[in-house]
Amino acid sequence: MKITLKVWRQKNNDTPGKLVEYQLDKISPDMSFLEMFDVLNGELTKKGEEIIAFDHDCREGICGSCSMYINGRAHGPQTGATTCQLHMRSFNDGDTIVVEPWRARAFPIIKDLIVDRTAFDRVAQAGGYISVNTGSAPDANEIPIPRNVADEAMDAAQCIACGACVAACKNASAMLYVAAKVSHFAVLPQGQAERQQRAERMVAQMDVEGFGACSFTGACSVECPKSISLDHIARMNREYLGAKLTSDNVQG
Repeated sequence: MKITLKVWRQKNNDTPGKLVEYQLDKISPDMSFLEMFDVLNGELTKKGEEIIAFDHDCREGICGSCSMYINGRAHGPQTGATTCQLHMRSFNDGDTIVVEPWRARAFPIIKDLIVDRTAFDRVAQAGGYISVNTGSAPDANEIPIPRNVADEAMDAAQCIACGACVAACKNASAMLYVAAKVSHFAVLPQGQAERQQRAERMVAQMDVEGFGACSFTGACSVECPKSISLDHIARMNREYLGAKLTSDNVQG
């Protein structure tokens, strides 16, 4: 395959960036998208040019670090997959592919295609955990949990915090990410003790980080590589409303 790449190059968040064009030839359709970038960086190294900075780790669709906006879609044209799971056979010979970083105020650019997603970490630290001391680990079957509840919790727990939901949303909202973290614990018996504080604190931190409001278009769920349902946003809204109505801060 012969392809033309237009890649966003930017030294840091304080420096203007631009799209730079590269030509690649003899690209195997069986290569992953990141392997194709490895080839490009190898050629840039041979020329003595600075390589393109991009994030990656597991390359198995688990870590969520391979955040790229490809031809106007988060993680590219393949639904239910991360960038590292995208293969060049998803494109045609002679195609022009535009690659950009996530675009969100809460995700400042570090360099080229790498953005700072630690805003997600701070949201999780605000309440995405269970701090109640329950002693040593109980047996797996000690707390009976209905199958449908376990499935619902697992659906939410699949979130890999990649940020595709933010990148796909026209308002750069983090509602699907936060909802998945809130919902994961809200349906489990272990998470009941802190469910009100969790919803309040995580939503408040989401606002502090500068994420936008939910646009209700559903693009976040469509572009999510784990296809996390919008139902979790509905649950988070209920959790948050219930928490605010019973909060000690409510004025009578």
